[in-house]
Amino acid sequence: MLLTPRAHTGLPASPGPRPAPSRRRRLKPALLASAVAVCLVAASAPATPLGVGDRLFPHLGNPGYDVASYDLSFTYSGSNSEPLQAVTVIDGWTTAALERINLDFAHGEVSSVEVDGKPAAFASAGEDLVITPQNPLPRGDWMRVTVRHTSDPVSADRDGGWLRTSDGLAMANQADAAHLVFPSNDHPSDKALFTIRVTAPDGYTAVANGVPTGVHRAAGATTWTYRTLHPMATELAQVSIGRSTVVHREGPHALPLRDVVPAGDRDLLEPWLAKTPEQITWMENRVGPYPFETYGLLMAEASTGFELETQTLSLFEKGLFTEPAYPQWYIESIMVHELAHQWFGNSVSPRTWSDLWLNEGHATWYEALYAQEKAGRTLEARMKAAYGASDGWRAAGGPPGAPKPPEPGKKIGIFRANVYDGAALVLYALRQEIGEQAFEQVERAWVQEHRDATASTADFRSLAERISGRDLGAFFKDWLYAEKTPPMPGHPDWKPAPPAA
Repeated sequence: MLLTPRAHTGLPASPGPRPAPSRRRRLKPALLASAVAVCLVAASAPATPLGVGDRLFPHLGNPGYDVASYDLSFTYSGSNSEPLQAVTVIDGWTTAALERINLDFAHGEVSSVEVDGKPAAFASAGEDLVITPQNPLPRGDWMRVTVRHTSDPVSADRDGGWLRTSDGLAMANQADAAHLVFPSNDHPSDKALFTIRVTAPDGYTAVANGVPTGVHRAAGATTWTYRTLHPMATELAQVSIGRSTVVHREGPHALPLRDVVPAGDRDLLEPWLAKTPEQITWMENRVGPYPFETYGLLMAEASTGFELETQTLSLFEKGLFTEPAYPQWYIESIMVHELAHQWFGNSVSPRTWSDLWLNEGHATWYEALYAQEKAGRTLEARMKAAYGASDGWRAAGGPPGAPKPPEPGKKIGIFRANVYDGAALVLYALRQEIGEQAFEQVERAWVQEHRDATASTADFRSLAERISGRDLGAFFKDWLYAEKTPPMPGHPDWKPAPPAA
């Protein structure tokens, strides 16, 4: 995710974070009257929300199982203010003996749940859907959970989930909002394959992550099916429904590219869309082959204040490309920021949300390198400015490796300057410390060795130590976790800015 400025009086040297609006979440009851009897089975033991203990989002994710795949079906009525009818099918393995299965799910109504084809009891607890199967599940068991539910696009009171556009819907699930759309194990540590089906009235087009596998038309509606070929974190899921045009072209190595734009804006936006093949080549020359089956831009007619790296289909505000306030170099560097995330954050996903600096720091790094090459906006100047501001960023948001938790109702509040330019500054310091050649080897090895997996800050340190042949424990401790910014290797003249009076 990149928070983009909306003040047109001038552009910063780097995109700065914009405060997220304060929103309160309204939870709808998940128990329908027709299901009261089956849910009373679990009444003797109150349902309890669980979590995997993430430092920033303690109740996010659930222990006891590993999701292998999601099969999501959405039926859109043509109104972006009405709930979609939905079915979520989850296949996975139990990693512990389970009497109950906790799924992250809120803001929708559940009509029925089945576990391995048999009706199961269910109840809401916080932002969890707690399911009690007819028989406990042993450890190492293959399970299938089927949930029939609504998926509510009304978003005025919450931060994330379905995003209402001028002509339909899109998704913005980072960092803690996929479970506002579908039941899931909503933590990036549990990646899975996805099949996504969307049914919408004639005149609408639906596009989702991955590649299309079928289109079926009947009775005034069309159903599109998409499937990912690589595992994906729930926060990266994307579904676009609108009166859209899908623009196809070929990228490097015959990579299929597809962009989604408002139907009347294809010619207007084509000059921007045409830049993607060269940008992919530029990234491949620095870190290696593009990691997925397709790529493209989803240009939504909506005002969000951010752009988002949803896997294989990055979400952008259309206004970024049409408002005259933004120079070309700036827009192109933001395009590269979201593209770089396909390697850093999507293919290699964070083990915990405290590892976010690895996502945003790397995306900011390649954004800055691209701006240097294409527009002469030197990396050193940007990093020197970041060094001056770094102590203030650490005080406001925490050090890059231990960001402060978000405030209540502001779940994207973890996306502060400390994990953007502050984290890129850590990478610059590492390059200064171990040398450019070793640093570039680290970058390539990182995305190769952890492709389609999750990785942590400890993994990154271990890799950097292995390639450089040095103990970097003190370096990473100071640069990632210290209250104050350490001296910059090779730049003894760089000084933090004095605190504001």
